[in-house]
Amino acid sequence: MPYKQISQLPDSVKNNLPKQAQEIYKEAFNSAEEQYGEEDRAHRVAWNAVEQKYEKNEKGNWVKKSS
Repeated sequence: MPYKQISQLPDSVKNNLPKQAQEIYKEAFNSAEEQYGEEDRAHRVAWNAVEQKYEKNEKGNWVKKSS
């Protein structure tokens, strides 16, 4: 089930990630689900994509990685 907009993302994504990271998640999820046809795998790929550019800070909030 591809996500058409970020408002459709799971609460664990919407409630924790900044908007730009949510966009990354959505695009990676949709691409992976189309490629692999497995929802669980698509979620793992999407989180991996987010973790390429974002990390949790000392307070547990997701922030963009410094270059």
